[in-house]
Amino acid sequence: MQDKIFKALLIVSAIVIPVIGGGIIYSLTLDASGAFEHFGFWNFIFSDDWVTTAGKEKYGALPFITGTMLTTGLALLICIPFSLPVALFTGEYFRGKKIATALATVTDLLAGIPSIIYGLWGFYALRPIFMFLNLSPQGSGILTAAFVLAIMIVPYAASLSSEFIKMVPADLKEAAYGLGATRAEVIRRVIFPTAGSGIFSAYILAIGRALGETMTVTMLIGNTNQMPETLRTTGNTMASIIANQFGEADGLKLSSLIAIGLILFLITAIINLIGKIMIRRAQHV
Repeated sequence: MQDKIFKALLIVSAIVIPVIGGGIIYSLTLDASGAFEHFGFWNFIFSDDWVTTAGKEKYGALPFITGTMLTTGLALLICIPFSLPVALFTGEYFRGKKIATALATVTDLLAGIPSIIYGLWGFYALRPIFMFLNLSPQGSGILTAAFVLAIMIVPYAASLSSEFIKMVPADLKEAAYGLGATRAEVIRRVIFPTAGSGIFSAYILAIGRALGETMTVTMLIGNTNQMPETLRTTGNTMASIIANQFGEADGLKLSSLIAIGLILFLITAIINLIGKIMIRRAQHV
């Protein structure tokens, strides 16, 4: 009886999940079709206009796509030098010791902090520092948002990478040590090749978290509907523009915001697909 119930649950899950995914794509596409028909699909994507004046409305997604890519890419670049050493510290150098357990606990705690808390901390603590150092004239901007995003995704990348490093067979490492390899050589020639695909997948998940982050970015990026000229200037991401203007939008503007949401959905799906392809290729090398 239990086996039948378990099989039924598996079948229901296998049917429901694709239906939900397909329903999301269908509803977003249906609601976004007004903007695509009015402006044209490619013109909407590559236009940097955002004019809300009645009768002169022009909407384009390029400033927000650019802001999303800049904040996410910069956050990843900042994240890697911090998360990878933490993963090696807890998963290899001090594995099983109290200091590694304490650091892993702190890392998990950081991962559980709500994004609004990160936003408040960035606004009241980090923004004045950026202004004092002249890294951003207003304190808010692409750089500020990316820096806090990096802090937010470090725990995810570090924790998952550490688990994959721990999964490397001890026999492989002992064999390398027996041949006279140093700790650094074992990490470079044994751990990274063996756990590389898993570590890569951890950073793909971190990118997914950064792409869709809303509240923290909204509080720190400056919320200007223009192409960011430098990392020091203000801007908007696809998630922040929707959060800022969705409540008061209707008609063509509402359709344009939903179209931006659809584009964000597609970008996330494409990045995850590319990540899976690269992981499969790495596993067959």
